[in-house]
Amino acid sequence: KSSLLYILGLLDLPDAGRVSIDSEPVSHLSDDELAQKRNKSIGFIFQFHFLMEDFTTQENVMIPMRKLGELSDNEMRQRAADLLEGVGLGDKLRRPSRHLSGGEQQRVAIARALANDPRVILADEPTGNLDTANSERAFELLQNLVHERGKALLLATHNPAIAEASDWIHEMKDGRIIASHPGGARSSTS
Repeated sequence: KSSLLYILGLLDLPDAGRVSIDSEPVSHLSDDELAQKRNKSIGFIFQFHFLMEDFTTQENVMIPMRKLGELSDNEMRQRAADLLEGVGLGDKLRRPSRHLSGGEQQRVAIARALANDPRVILADEPTGNLDTANSERAFELLQNLVHERGKALLLATHNPAIAEASDWIHEMKDGRIIASHPGGARSSTS
């Protein structure tokens, strides 16, 4: 699972086959070009939030924007504020992340993953460390991104309820995809 996410996230290259973005193979790209493509096209959400403890929620969300370098400081602050409002944390812009609950930290991580408006979101056990209520809220946010904003989401989970609520399920065993089928929440219009 981790190897697949690393390859899809352009953090590693496959031993066989190839990875392409917009029909362009990425194997010939330099590390800097891969980083640029990754920062612009892919948002990452991890089980452990990897927030900067002393940074405010707003500053944490701004990190990928600073790395991409396409927005002014004011534009970055406004975009971060809008994203945090979207995940229900608009009232905590200036709160250091170490003072947030686990559920709030995960929502900051979701907002950070959206900072550069990526088309693809890779989520590795994004609800694994959350209680049931926060797990459901985080997954609902992710589902809304897919259905309302047209994002592609690849979510790795061991939670059967979350898997069944997904549009498609790809089951892995021993590093191989062993089955692919529609999830239980797939509607006839999807």
